Amino acid sequence: MTRPWRIAVVGSGPRGLMVTERLAARLAQEPAHRPVELYVIDEVEVGCGRIYRTDQPEWFLMNTPVGLITAFSGASDGGPARAGAGPSLGQWWHAHLPGHPGPDGYAPRAVYGRYLRFALDAIESGLPSHVRLTRVHDSVLDLEPTANGHRLTLAGGTPLDVDRAVLTTGHCRPPVDAPLRDLAEFAARHPGLRCISGDSPAEMPLDTVPAGAAVGVLGLGLSFFDVMAAFTTGRGGLFTEGADGELVYHPSGAEPVMVAGSRSGLPLMAKGDNRRPSGFAYRPVLFTSELVRRHASGPTLDFATDVLPRLTAEIECVYYATALRRAHGERAAAAFTDEVVSLDGATLPDIRAVAGRHGAADLAPIDLEALGRPFAGRTFDDPKEFDGELAGLLRGAVAEAERGNVDSPLMAALDIIRDTRWVVRECVDFGRLNPASHRDDFLGAFVPASSVLVAGPPPVRIRQLLALMDCGLLRVAGPETRVEGDSASGRFRIFSPRVVGSSTPVDIVIDARVPVPDLGRDPAPLTANLRARGLWTEFVNQDADDRFETGGVAVTTAPFHPVDRDGRPGTGLYVLGVPTENTRWFTQVGFARPGPWGDFVRDADAIAEHALAETTTS
Repeated sequence: MTRPWRIAVVGSGPRGLMVTERLAARLAQEPAHRPVELYVIDEVEVGCGRIYRTDQPEWFLMNTPVGLITAFSGASDGGPARAGAGPSLGQWWHAHLPGHPGPDGYAPRAVYGRYLRFALDAIESGLPSHVRLTRVHDSVLDLEPTANGHRLTLAGGTPLDVDRAVLTTGHCRPPVDAPLRDLAEFAARHPGLRCISGDSPAEMPLDTVPAGAAVGVLGLGLSFFDVMAAFTTGRGGLFTEGADGELVYHPSGAEPVMVAGSRSGLPLMAKGDNRRPSGFAYRPVLFTSELVRRHASGPTLDFATDVLPRLTAEIECVYYATALRRAHGERAAAAFTDEVVSLDGATLPDIRAVAGRHGAADLAPIDLEALGRPFAGRTFDDPKEFDGELAGLLRGAVAEAERGNVDSPLMAALDIIRDTRWVVRECVDFGRLNPASHRDDFLGAFVPASSVLVAGPPPVRIRQLLALMDCGLLRVAGPETRVEGDSASGRFRIFSPRVVGSSTPVDIVIDARVPVPDLGRDPAPLTANLRARGLWTEFVNQDADDRFETGGVAVTTAPFHPVDRDGRPGTGLYVLGVPTENTRWFTQVGFARPGPWGDFVRDADAIAEHALAETTTS
């Protein structure tokens, strides 16, 4: 009897599930010449993983509309859901659960987890007879090469021998970094103080924070909004619409009092309401990898010189084209864009001047640096001055976001940063930038500033933040926020050196920053053993003048084999997603979009094709 071909997918979050989906789709399309056994392994919840586990509270929201999320590589075709053909998250929710908000609404992460579980069920039910899928609820502690593939050591004690292993292990739980470790040591010396280290907010012991506690929150990103929701809606509070259209918060009395802050002092801005038609896919006219390379300053790209100017030009082009379309119609916008493209050459055209000739001379220019860092270099005389300016800025941003990404020139323009991430990846992944530019211009400057502008929550979260500021349950400390132990008072103090009088005593500090993937610091046993065996190594971007240790797992291009300590690809292994961050960029994305395949599906399919290659030859 022919020995079954065994493939293990370690980690069953969205990326692991998409690899499984593409394996199943290929097996249905090109029957194998031998039995195939698929093992889907997850230590928390098989089918959705830790971040989207289905038992988490429903106040933890996703930040992408449900109509733009799918777990299938093809749309429903009238038949049963199966690998290659299935509903989007929005379509599934509408058919199976109450409370569907429409395609442009937002889902709780637990609802997305239930959808992913549905997708795995559909994948399994559609498998051909010679394929078996086994769900394994366990931790993989080790992986070692064997004569035919790899042996996985599971925490349950039973080894699993496989021919191919796909590692999609997702977000790590890194050890506490030095600044927070110092605060934890200070807390240990002072009864009543606590530090809660960074993790998925659903994993944090937030319910142990007592009512009325003074809490300092480090970070103003998506995890901060989750913490904010847990301490308000999650404590029985209620937001209602006021007479002036602003939200009003009605406390339950169980809330702590929060002071939050970050390096920029600005929360992630509200995402523009989606008004685009289903299946819309933007195609850039100025910012393509081909044009970047054609006009590059050298064989290795410099982000600030070669990449960012073209991305900025694309953003400006859409900004003015949107304004012209709103004011003068589609033909005016098309004529403007055509002239911009015709003038593109060795130097980029003066887009604002072209817009002026077409009737948009009065529109203020778009300044990405000012939008992403509005408080840079500024100081404020007191917290009231900073609070007033922040609130005004956030209210203006919400109003713009609610105009949507079709009618608002600003929202349409900022969406281009998201729409062209695939171009950015082609310019920066696998060391295509020189080391200094990779570290400083791209990861140090562009990524955090652009994240503020395009990676934010739905507008309702900003409206809730404003309501909490109004009622005194939340304050933003200001730019360059710091937390220190104060020996005189025996408490922490959180403050901004840019805001006079901002120092506030707190008793609990929560790290709400998303942990940065770092191969050298990841304490997971599997990662530690892969490092020790030399199967996983760190990607180092270096040239004659500089060396940047990225923290990401070194992998080949598709199908993403890890590069071992001898510089050889591990052809029976594949690594996809968060562990490879900084070798590749923006690996945290947790879904595919309906319509034409993007990188998320193409990456999974490349792995599936390679992993099955030996099963389709007689």
